[in-house]
Amino acid sequence: MNRLLAMTRARLLEIVRDRTALFWQLCFVPLLITGMAVVLSGTPQPVFTVAVLGDVALTADSHPFLAVEATRFYRETDAAAALARLRRQSTDLLLDLRERPAHYAINTESAKGRLLESILLAKDPDAVAQAVIGKPVRYADWLVPGLLGVNIMFTCLLGIGHVIVRYRKTGFLKRLNGTPLRALEFVGAQLLACLALAVTVSCAVFAICKLVLHLHVEGSYVDLLLVTVLGAMAMIAMSLPVAARITSEELSAGLLNLIAWPMVLLSGVFFSLDGAPALLRGFADLFPLTHLLSAARAVMLDGAGLADLLRPLSAMVLMTVLFTAIGAGFFRWTQD
Repeated sequence: MNRLLAMTRARLLEIVRDRTALFWQLCFVPLLITGMAVVLSGTPQPVFTVAVLGDVALTADSHPFLAVEATRFYRETDAAAALARLRRQSTDLLLDLRERPAHYAINTESAKGRLLESILLAKDPDAVAQAVIGKPVRYADWLVPGLLGVNIMFTCLLGIGHVIVRYRKTGFLKRLNGTPLRALEFVGAQLLACLALAVTVSCAVFAICKLVLHLHVEGSYVDLLLVTVLGAMAMIAMSLPVAARITSEELSAGLLNLIAWPMVLLSGVFFSLDGAPALLRGFADLFPLTHLLSAARAVMLDGAGLADLLRPLSAMVLMTVLFTAIGAGFFRWTQD
Protein backbone atom coordinates (compact mmCIF):
# COMPACT_ATOMS: atom_id res chain seq x y z
CA MET A 1 0.00 0.00 0.00
CA ASN A 2 2.84 2.41 0.79
CA ARG A 3 4.40 1.79 -2.62
CA LEU A 4 1.03 2.32 -4.29
CA LEU A 5 0.46 5.60 -2.47
CA ALA A 6 4.02 6.74 -3.19
CA MET A 7 3.61 6.13 -6.93
CA THR A 8 0.22 7.85 -6.90
CA ARG A 9 1.72 10.88 -5.17
CA ALA A 10 4.63 10.96 -7.61
CA ARG A 11 2.28 10.91 -10.60
CA LEU A 12 0.08 13.65 -9.14
CA LEU A 13 3.13 15.82 -8.52
CA GLU A 14 4.24 15.23 -12.10
CA ILE A 15 0.84 16.37 -13.36
CA VAL A 16 0.83 19.47 -11.13
CA ARG A 17 4.35 20.44 -12.21
CA ASP A 18 3.31 20.25 -15.88
CA ARG A 19 1.51 23.59 -15.72
CA THR A 20 0.60 23.84 -19.40
CA ALA A 21 -0.99 20.38 -19.51
CA LEU A 22 -2.86 21.08 -16.28
CA PHE A 23 -4.13 24.35 -17.73
CA TRP A 24 -5.64 22.62 -20.77
CA GLN A 25 -7.19 19.89 -18.63
CA LEU A 26 -8.93 22.51 -16.50
CA CYS A 27 -9.98 24.80 -19.35
CA PHE A 28 -11.02 22.32 -22.02
CA VAL A 29 -14.46 21.39 -20.67
CA PRO A 30 -15.53 25.01 -19.94
CA LEU A 31 -14.41 26.01 -23.44
CA LEU A 32 -16.33 23.08 -24.94
CA ILE A 33 -19.50 23.98 -23.02
CA THR A 34 -19.16 27.62 -24.05
CA GLY A 35 -18.78 26.64 -27.70
CA MET A 36 -21.83 24.38 -27.61
CA ALA A 37 -23.84 27.13 -25.93
CA VAL A 38 -22.93 29.58 -28.70
CA VAL A 39 -23.80 27.11 -31.46
CA LEU A 40 -27.02 25.72 -30.01
CA SER A 41 -28.48 28.76 -28.27
CA GLY A 42 -30.37 31.63 -29.80
CA THR A 43 -33.77 32.03 -31.38
CA PRO A 44 -35.94 28.96 -32.05
CA GLN A 45 -35.34 27.20 -35.34
CA PRO A 46 -37.69 28.16 -38.20
CA VAL A 47 -40.29 25.69 -39.42
CA PHE A 48 -39.87 26.45 -43.15
CA THR A 49 -36.94 27.36 -45.39
CA VAL A 50 -37.49 29.44 -48.53
CA ALA A 51 -34.90 30.37 -51.15
CA VAL A 52 -35.43 33.75 -52.85
CA LEU A 53 -34.11 34.62 -56.31
CA GLY A 54 -33.62 38.29 -57.06
CA ASP A 55 -31.68 41.24 -55.72
CA VAL A 56 -34.38 42.45 -53.35
CA ALA A 57 -34.61 43.10 -49.64
CA LEU A 58 -36.01 40.11 -47.77
CA THR A 59 -38.81 42.13 -46.20
CA ALA A 60 -42.55 42.46 -46.68
CA ASP A 61 -41.94 45.62 -48.71
CA SER A 62 -40.53 43.47 -51.52
CA HIS A 63 -43.29 40.86 -51.37
CA PRO A 64 -46.01 40.19 -48.75
CA PHE A 65 -45.04 36.51 -48.54
CA LEU A 66 -41.69 37.51 -47.01
CA ALA A 67 -43.54 38.45 -43.81
CA VAL A 68 -44.60 34.85 -43.07
CA GLU A 69 -43.54 33.89 -39.56
CA ALA A 70 -41.47 30.84 -38.55
CA THR A 71 -39.81 30.90 -41.97
CA ARG A 72 -36.17 31.39 -42.84
CA PHE A 73 -35.74 33.31 -46.09
CA TYR A 74 -32.33 33.40 -47.71
CA ARG A 75 -31.13 34.97 -50.95
CA GLU A 76 -30.15 32.51 -53.68
CA THR A 77 -28.12 33.40 -56.77
CA ASP A 78 -27.92 30.02 -58.51
CA ALA A 79 -31.34 28.90 -59.75
CA ALA A 80 -30.11 25.43 -60.77
CA ALA A 81 -28.59 24.79 -57.33
CA ALA A 82 -31.76 26.04 -55.66
CA LEU A 83 -33.89 23.66 -57.72
CA ALA A 84 -31.57 20.77 -56.81
CA ARG A 85 -32.00 21.52 -53.11
CA LEU A 86 -35.75 21.78 -53.64
CA ARG A 87 -35.82 18.34 -55.29
CA ARG A 88 -34.14 16.73 -52.29
CA GLN A 89 -36.31 18.84 -49.95
CA SER A 90 -33.46 20.74 -48.33
CA THR A 91 -35.61 23.82 -48.94
CA ASP A 92 -39.40 23.97 -48.91
CA LEU A 93 -40.10 26.58 -51.59
CA LEU A 94 -38.23 28.62 -54.21
CA LEU A 95 -39.55 32.16 -54.75
CA ASP A 96 -38.39 34.03 -57.88
CA LEU A 97 -38.86 37.80 -57.56
CA ARG A 98 -36.79 38.75 -60.61
CA GLU A 99 -39.94 39.42 -62.61
CA ARG A 100 -43.60 40.21 -62.08
CA PRO A 101 -45.79 38.40 -61.31
CA ALA A 102 -43.67 36.39 -58.92
CA HIS A 103 -42.80 32.82 -59.86
CA TYR A 104 -42.36 30.01 -57.39
CA ALA A 105 -41.45 26.33 -57.36
CA ILE A 106 -42.39 23.63 -54.87
CA ASN A 107 -41.69 19.95 -54.50
CA THR A 108 -45.07 18.26 -54.95
CA GLU A 109 -43.96 15.43 -52.66
CA SER A 110 -43.27 17.82 -49.78
CA ALA A 111 -46.09 18.51 -47.32
CA LYS A 112 -44.32 21.67 -46.15
CA GLY A 113 -44.06 22.87 -49.72
CA ARG A 114 -47.76 22.42 -50.38
CA LEU A 115 -48.60 24.26 -47.16
CA LEU A 116 -46.33 27.16 -48.09
CA GLU A 117 -47.91 27.26 -51.55
CA SER A 118 -51.36 27.83 -50.02
CA ILE A 119 -49.98 30.66 -47.86
CA LEU A 120 -48.22 32.24 -50.86
CA LEU A 121 -51.31 32.12 -53.07
CA ALA A 122 -53.39 33.67 -50.29
CA LYS A 123 -51.03 36.65 -50.28
CA ASP A 124 -50.31 36.73 -54.04
CA PRO A 125 -52.98 34.96 -56.14
CA ASP A 126 -51.16 35.89 -59.38
CA ALA A 127 -47.99 33.99 -58.53
CA VAL A 128 -46.96 31.52 -61.24
CA ALA A 129 -46.25 27.94 -60.16
CA GLN A 130 -43.55 25.48 -61.22
CA ALA A 131 -43.65 21.98 -59.82
CA VAL A 132 -40.64 19.73 -59.29
CA ILE A 133 -40.47 16.16 -58.07
CA GLY A 134 -37.90 14.58 -55.82
CA LYS A 135 -37.57 12.47 -52.72
CA PRO A 136 -36.05 13.89 -49.55
CA VAL A 137 -32.49 13.07 -48.64
CA ARG A 138 -32.42 10.56 -45.82
CA TYR A 139 -30.69 11.68 -42.66
CA ALA A 140 -28.45 8.60 -42.96
CA ASP A 141 -27.20 9.76 -46.36
CA TRP A 142 -26.45 13.17 -44.87
CA LEU A 143 -24.98 11.91 -41.59
CA VAL A 144 -22.63 9.15 -42.79
CA PRO A 145 -20.15 11.58 -44.44
CA GLY A 146 -20.05 13.54 -41.17
CA LEU A 147 -19.31 10.47 -39.04
CA LEU A 148 -16.65 9.24 -41.46
CA GLY A 149 -15.14 12.71 -41.46
CA VAL A 150 -14.93 12.67 -37.65
CA ASN A 151 -13.26 9.25 -37.79
CA ILE A 152 -10.71 10.55 -40.29
CA MET A 153 -10.14 13.64 -38.16
CA PHE A 154 -9.35 11.74 -34.94
CA THR A 155 -7.25 9.16 -36.80
CA CYS A 156 -5.16 11.86 -38.42
CA LEU A 157 -4.79 14.19 -35.44
CA LEU A 158 -3.99 11.51 -32.87
CA GLY A 159 -2.06 9.30 -35.27
CA ILE A 160 0.48 12.07 -35.85
CA GLY A 161 0.36 14.25 -32.73
CA HIS A 162 0.71 11.56 -30.07
CA VAL A 163 3.16 9.41 -32.03
CA ILE A 164 5.70 12.16 -32.75
CA VAL A 165 5.53 13.50 -29.19
CA ARG A 166 6.12 9.98 -27.85
CA TYR A 167 9.02 9.49 -30.25
CA ARG A 168 10.58 12.69 -28.95
CA LYS A 169 9.95 11.84 -25.30
CA THR A 170 11.50 8.36 -25.57
CA GLY A 171 14.58 9.62 -27.43
CA PHE A 172 13.75 7.85 -30.71
CA LEU A 173 13.88 11.14 -32.61
CA LYS A 174 17.26 11.91 -31.08
CA ARG A 175 18.65 8.72 -32.61
CA LEU A 176 17.07 9.54 -35.96
CA ASN A 177 18.74 12.93 -35.83
CA GLY A 178 22.08 11.16 -36.11
CA THR A 179 21.13 9.85 -39.55
CA PRO A 180 21.00 11.77 -42.87
CA LEU A 181 17.19 11.95 -42.49
CA ARG A 182 15.87 15.52 -42.74
CA ALA A 183 12.91 16.92 -40.85
CA LEU A 184 10.79 17.35 -43.98
CA GLU A 185 11.46 13.73 -44.99
CA PHE A 186 10.49 12.43 -41.56
CA VAL A 187 7.34 14.56 -41.45
CA GLY A 188 6.43 13.52 -45.00
CA ALA A 189 6.83 9.83 -44.13
CA GLN A 190 4.56 10.22 -41.11
CA LEU A 191 1.99 11.99 -43.27
CA LEU A 192 1.98 9.25 -45.93
CA ALA A 193 1.74 6.42 -43.40
CA CYS A 194 -1.15 8.03 -41.53
CA LEU A 195 -2.84 8.93 -44.83
CA ALA A 196 -2.74 5.32 -46.01
CA LEU A 197 -4.27 4.13 -42.73
CA ALA A 198 -7.01 6.78 -42.60
CA VAL A 199 -8.09 6.36 -46.24
CA THR A 200 -8.04 2.54 -46.11
CA VAL A 201 -10.14 2.40 -42.95
CA SER A 202 -12.57 5.03 -44.26
CA CYS A 203 -13.05 3.19 -47.56
CA ALA A 204 -13.75 -0.05 -45.71
CA VAL A 205 -16.27 1.60 -43.37
CA PHE A 206 -17.92 3.41 -46.29
CA ALA A 207 -18.28 0.14 -48.20
CA ILE A 208 -19.98 -1.48 -45.20
CA CYS A 209 -22.33 1.51 -44.76
CA LYS A 210 -23.12 1.48 -48.49
CA LEU A 211 -24.04 -2.19 -48.29
CA VAL A 212 -26.02 -2.04 -45.05
CA LEU A 213 -27.68 1.39 -45.34
CA HIS A 214 -27.98 1.51 -49.14
CA LEU A 215 -26.33 4.92 -49.26
CA HIS A 216 -27.30 7.18 -52.14
CA VAL A 217 -24.29 8.36 -54.18
CA GLU A 218 -25.05 10.66 -57.12
CA GLY A 219 -21.49 11.54 -58.10
CA SER A 220 -18.29 9.72 -58.96
CA TYR A 221 -16.61 7.39 -56.48
CA VAL A 222 -13.23 8.55 -57.82
CA ASP A 223 -14.10 12.17 -56.99
CA LEU A 224 -15.25 11.06 -53.53
CA LEU A 225 -11.94 9.24 -52.97
CA LEU A 226 -9.98 12.32 -54.03
CA VAL A 227 -11.96 14.47 -51.60
CA THR A 228 -11.24 11.96 -48.82
CA VAL A 229 -7.51 11.93 -49.57
CA LEU A 230 -7.19 15.73 -49.64
CA GLY A 231 -9.25 16.10 -46.46
CA ALA A 232 -7.15 13.53 -44.61
CA MET A 233 -3.93 15.20 -45.76
CA ALA A 234 -5.15 18.59 -44.52
CA MET A 235 -6.04 17.22 -41.08
CA ILE A 236 -2.76 15.31 -40.77
CA ALA A 237 -0.90 18.50 -41.65
CA MET A 238 -2.95 20.40 -39.07
CA SER A 239 -1.54 18.21 -36.30
CA LEU A 240 2.09 18.74 -37.34
CA PRO A 241 2.58 22.20 -35.77
CA VAL A 242 1.26 20.80 -32.48
CA ALA A 243 3.71 17.89 -32.54
CA ALA A 244 6.66 19.91 -33.87
CA ARG A 245 8.18 20.93 -30.52
CA ILE A 246 6.04 19.61 -27.66
CA THR A 247 7.48 16.99 -25.31
CA SER A 248 4.47 16.43 -23.02
CA GLU A 249 1.90 13.86 -24.14
CA GLU A 250 -0.68 15.43 -21.82
CA LEU A 251 -0.19 18.85 -23.38
CA SER A 252 -0.37 17.48 -26.91
CA ALA A 253 -3.61 15.67 -26.01
CA GLY A 254 -5.09 18.90 -24.67
CA LEU A 255 -4.11 20.91 -27.72
CA LEU A 256 -5.36 18.26 -30.14
CA ASN A 257 -8.69 18.11 -28.30
CA LEU A 258 -8.85 21.89 -28.44
CA ILE A 259 -8.54 21.61 -32.22
CA ALA A 260 -10.75 18.56 -32.69
CA TRP A 261 -13.91 19.39 -30.73
CA PRO A 262 -14.56 22.82 -32.24
CA MET A 263 -14.31 21.10 -35.62
CA VAL A 264 -16.89 18.53 -34.55
CA LEU A 265 -19.25 21.28 -33.35
CA LEU A 266 -18.77 23.81 -36.13
CA SER A 267 -18.13 21.77 -39.29
CA GLY A 268 -21.69 20.53 -39.78
CA VAL A 269 -21.18 16.93 -38.68
CA PHE A 270 -24.60 16.39 -37.10
CA PHE A 271 -26.55 19.44 -38.27
CA SER A 272 -26.36 21.99 -41.05
CA LEU A 273 -24.92 25.45 -40.41
CA ASP A 274 -26.93 27.07 -43.22
CA GLY A 275 -28.96 29.04 -40.71
CA ALA A 276 -26.01 29.97 -38.49
CA PRO A 277 -24.66 33.56 -38.32
CA ALA A 278 -22.25 34.54 -41.09
CA LEU A 279 -19.45 35.08 -38.56
CA LEU A 280 -19.80 31.52 -37.26
CA ARG A 281 -19.84 30.07 -40.78
CA GLY A 282 -16.73 32.08 -41.62
CA PHE A 283 -14.96 30.71 -38.54
CA ALA A 284 -15.99 27.17 -39.53
CA ASP A 285 -14.29 27.65 -42.91
CA LEU A 286 -10.94 27.72 -41.09
CA PHE A 287 -11.28 23.99 -40.38
CA PRO A 288 -10.41 21.35 -43.00
CA LEU A 289 -13.28 19.14 -41.79
CA THR A 290 -15.78 21.80 -42.97
CA HIS A 291 -14.43 21.66 -46.52
CA LEU A 292 -14.15 17.87 -46.46
CA LEU A 293 -17.80 17.44 -45.49
CA SER A 294 -19.15 20.07 -47.87
CA ALA A 295 -17.26 18.51 -50.79
CA ALA A 296 -18.17 14.91 -49.87
CA ARG A 297 -21.86 15.75 -49.47
CA ALA A 298 -21.85 17.68 -52.74
CA VAL A 299 -20.52 14.60 -54.54
CA MET A 300 -22.83 12.14 -52.78
CA LEU A 301 -26.06 14.12 -52.68
CA ASP A 302 -25.81 16.54 -55.63
CA GLY A 303 -23.59 14.64 -58.05
CA ALA A 304 -21.03 17.47 -58.10
CA GLY A 305 -17.89 17.09 -60.18
CA LEU A 306 -14.38 18.35 -59.52
CA ALA A 307 -15.11 21.60 -61.37
CA ASP A 308 -17.87 22.31 -58.83
CA LEU A 309 -15.55 21.63 -55.89
CA LEU A 310 -12.70 24.00 -56.67
CA ARG A 311 -13.23 26.09 -53.53
CA PRO A 312 -13.18 23.30 -50.89
CA LEU A 313 -10.47 21.35 -52.71
CA SER A 314 -8.27 24.44 -53.04
CA ALA A 315 -8.78 25.24 -49.36
CA MET A 316 -7.71 21.74 -48.29
CA VAL A 317 -4.63 21.80 -50.53
CA LEU A 318 -3.64 25.23 -49.20
CA MET A 319 -4.06 24.07 -45.59
CA THR A 320 -1.95 20.98 -46.27
CA VAL A 321 0.92 22.99 -47.72
CA LEU A 322 0.74 25.68 -45.03
CA PHE A 323 0.58 23.39 -41.99
CA THR A 324 3.20 21.00 -43.38
CA ALA A 325 5.62 23.88 -43.93
CA ILE A 326 5.00 25.21 -40.41
CA GLY A 327 5.42 21.76 -38.86
CA ALA A 328 8.64 21.06 -40.73
CA GLY A 329 10.01 24.53 -40.03
CA PHE A 330 9.45 24.35 -36.27
CA PHE A 331 10.27 20.67 -35.94
CA ARG A 332 12.62 19.75 -33.08
CA TRP A 333 14.32 16.38 -32.81
CA THR A 334 15.16 16.41 -29.11
CA GLN A 335 13.62 17.62 -25.85
CA ASP A 336 16.39 20.15 -25.30
